[in-house]
Amino acid sequence: MLKVEFDEERCKGCELCKAACPKGIIVMADHLNSMGFYPATVIDQDSCISCAFCARMCPDVVITVRREEKNHG
Repeated sequence: MLKVEFDEERCKGCELCKAACPKGIIVMADHLNSMGFYPATVIDQDSCISCAFCARMCPDVVITVRREEKNHG
């Protein structure tokens, strides 16, 4: 399961999420979206700690962060 997902078609490539990521795993894609921007993407989902700093910084609300559920049993 992906921990972080970007709605690439709505991303304006502002890089605020990239600056906010404490793990440095957000990069700008090497392709353009339909609006002509290089969208943000995560290069290493396994290193993501689901802190959601990226999602809080996004002015266009294009980032979804999921936390892994812990089994209590």
